Formats: sequence, C-alpha cells, structure tokens
Amino acid sequence: MLVKVLAAAIQGINATLVTIEVNALRGIKFYLVGLPDNAVKESQQRINSALNHNGLRFPSKQIIVNMAPADIKKEGSAYDLPIAIGILAADEVVNTEKLEHYLIMGELGLDGKLMPIKGALPITLKAKELGYKGIILPEGNAAEAAVVNDIEILGAGDLMQVIKFLNGEEEIIPFGIDIEKDFYSKQSNFPFDFSEVRGQENVKRAFEVAAAGGHNLIMVGPPGSGKSMMAKRLPSILPPLTLQESLETTKIHSVSGMMPDRTSLITQRPFRSPHHTISSVALCGGGANPKPGEISLAHNGVLFLDELPEFSRDVLEVMRQPLEDRKICVARASYKVEYPAGVMFVASMNPCPCGYYNHPTKACTCSPGQVQRYLNKISGPLLDRIDLQIEIVPVPFEKISETAPGEPSAAIRERVIAARKIQEERFRNEEGIYCNAQMTPKLITKYAVLDEVSLSMLKNAMSRLNLSARAYDRILKVARTIADLDNSENIQPQHIAEAIGYRNLDRENWGT
Repeated sequence: MLVKVLAAAIQGINATLVTIEVNALRGIKFYLVGLPDNAVKESQQRINSALNHNGLRFPSKQIIVNMAPADIKKEGSAYDLPIAIGILAADEVVNTEKLEHYLIMGELGLDGKLMPIKGALPITLKAKELGYKGIILPEGNAAEAAVVNDIEILGAGDLMQVIKFLNGEEEIIPFGIDIEKDFYSKQSNFPFDFSEVRGQENVKRAFEVAAAGGHNLIMVGPPGSGKSMMAKRLPSILPPLTLQESLETTKIHSVSGMMPDRTSLITQRPFRSPHHTISSVALCGGGANPKPGEISLAHNGVLFLDELPEFSRDVLEVMRQPLEDRKICVARASYKVEYPAGVMFVASMNPCPCGYYNHPTKACTCSPGQVQRYLNKISGPLLDRIDLQIEIVPVPFEKISETAPGEPSAAIRERVIAARKIQEERFRNEEGIYCNAQMTPKLITKYAVLDEVSLSMLKNAMSRLNLSARAYDRILKVARTIADLDNSENIQPQHIAEAIGYRNLDRENWGT
C-alpha cells in the first residue's frame, strides 16, 4: 500500500514542502531514498525501538521510503515521526484520511516520546502558506508554532497520541496563545541597566546617539574602563522589537535550534558576543549542514566584538559586506543560502598591546611602532563602516564610590524611541531605509543639509584634525541623529560639533 505524509525541510531560514512516500511490498528489506543525511538514515532504529516499546511492530515487509523532492538534502532527526506514521499507514495500522490535511514533524525517542525539533516556526508558516488545516509536532514546539494564526497547532507528547488522533480515537486540543500579551509583557525585562554605571556620561551619551540612529560604534580604552559593561546594557535602550522583527528573529533562532523550550517568540533584541577565536564560518554562517552564523543570530539586535584586534583578520573582513548590505549570502558547491544580517555592530579594544596608551595615571610600555601595528589590525574598510569612535578613560574613585544611581535605561530609551519615530516618518517612502545609519549619499544630501556656520565648522575640523574623506558622510549621519534627539528639524552647529567629537579616534590620528 502506498501512502504519502507531508513534512518539510529547512533551507536558509525558510521551509520547503517534503512529501514522505511510503510503499509496503512483499519482501523484508528497508530502503530510504531521497537524499537523506546520516541522522535521517538512523531513523529506522529509533522508529523500530519506539514501535516495540509501545506494543507495535515494524512491518515484516519490504518498505520503500522516498523523500520528495529527491534533489533537496534532508537533514536531522525531525523526520522520525512522519516516516513512522507513513510506515504504519502503509501497513494499515494508521488511518490515512487525515494525512492530507496535516503537516507532521517530530523526533522520536526510543520509548516513543516526541522531542523538540529545529525550525518549527518557518515550517508552520509554510504549512499555513500551502493551505493545510494544521501541523502535528512535539509539545515543546507548540508555543513557538502557535505564533502563526489561522492554523491548528497540535502538540503531541508521544507517538501513540499521534496514532490515536489519526485513527479518531483521541483528540488533541489545538494549542493557542495570546500573542500580543506574550509579546508585550516581556519587552522591558532586562538584566542590566545604565543606572548601574557610575560616571562615563560622555560615553553614555554616545550610546544614546548610536541607539537613536542605529549607528555602529567602537570603544577604545584601557582595561577596566567599562567597555564591556556598557555594551551589555545597550539592548536596554534600543527601541523595542516590532512584531514583524520579532518573527524574523525567532525564525533565525528556530532554525539554529536555539529557541528555549516552550517559548513562543524572541521578545528582546538579541545581544551576541562571540569569543575572539571564532571562525569565519561560525560568524557568517554555512558549514556542511548550513546554519546561520553569529552575525545572523544578532539580526535586529547587537553584535558585540570584545577585544577587536584579537579576532582573525579573515573573520573581521567577512563582516564588511554584511554590515553594508544587511544580509549575507553563503554560496558553496552544494548549496546557496541567504541569511539576514541587519545588526548594530559594537566593538571594543585596548589602545595598544599593553593597554595603557593615553592612560591618565599608568605609563604605556609600548613603542609607537607597536601601537600603530596593533591599531592597524583593524582595516580601513571595516573602520569605514563604524560611525562613532569613542575613547574611554577610567572612572575616578570619586565617581565609582557614588551611591546615587545614574539615569535609568528606561529614561534614555524614551528619547531613543522618540528619535526613531522621527526617522520612521522621514523614511516612510524609502524602501529598506529605517534609520539614519542606513542613509545613502543621496538621502544625506536631502536630509542632512548644513547652514553656512555648520559647513564652515565641518570644513575646519576636517582640515585641523586631518580627518579622512570617509569621515564626512559619517559625521553628517550622526549629526542628523543628534538633531533628531533634540527634535530639531535642521542640523545646528552644536550638532555638528558633537558629531565631530565622535571622530576623534579616526584612523589617521590613532597612535600619534
């Protein structure tokens, strides 16, 4: 008897339909075809054990399982459940009437328990797109899949529950959640707050400007000056995720297998801080079984690289194109996938190998050549994509010992949100542009117009500070954001002056 069970395969961060065709014939062999990987091939042993544990038997027939389309590689253990159901249906143990209405995915334990799978959200979105009545998957993925409306989400605990449902012996109550309540109730719960930071008011201001305009930022300062501490608090002042952004972020974490069990949505902007030993593949994505990299896991959030010069040069150069295009295309001989990479890039570094160049109290032991070589590890093209460059000095004891809390993140976040609303209105007719950091030269000319005083100030700064030509557009973008924070329609001289101050670490002046 030939039966078909509906399943799905993950490609990039989207799903594509896979039809599990099972034919039971006279004989004793088992064939699994359709480009399965080793994890899929091992499903026979898991299915056999699960059936025996629940009082069923593997058919004493020749079983041919085809996973169509056969030219797409099938990966992972999530095909255990649809293959098991197909085998039982071909052996006439399971009724086939409901199979055409439901997409089925799940990993089987040896006792028949269903364990969570990767990519439940994009798979459910595909099931809805194709017009199926519902999806049957493990209980642990039900909350994640329930984000999709107008489709039945049937979370099952074990194989027998699925069999009884398909045979009409037991009902599975569709899982449902209040998406808006679940989404908005968790948006303001942050483990770190800027009220805990003592001193560093100029750096806090730079973080506020960066968050308001979506600008990339680099901090240069000695050990213990608070670079990592403040970077970890950046998500607490960023605008909350929209529901669409949350769905995008959740899809990426879902296909990576990084969704917490029984979690429906990623409700806060991601903060990813990989170690400096990371490989270029781990950062950009790909591999034998392609998965999103750190730069995609940080999509709609923050990618923080601590001790930037310690990263491999190849790893750093990989980021140049994604930071500009906000997406990354991974092409290999056997596949080509595209992952989103709309991140806010934040980095920190010491000013020299010993860490104490320009320190107010400790002497630097590095020669000028050592300092320059250390700073030269950061290429000009990468630095060109960083709008704000901040020098940090250690906080004096008087500030550290203060007991009064600083300004809380919530107050800073309100100003950031107000500035972002101005930008949303400004760019509402510009496709793909959402904040000032994304402005093209054409948009800079249109929205960052300077008066004579401001233009003269910028000209003098470019000449006096020996700023590079690439700093010009960055200064105008940052000045436009500062003006937005002041709710000013036009860029004023004080806005330009502050923006110039954030270029005092421009590469041509470093280490001199």
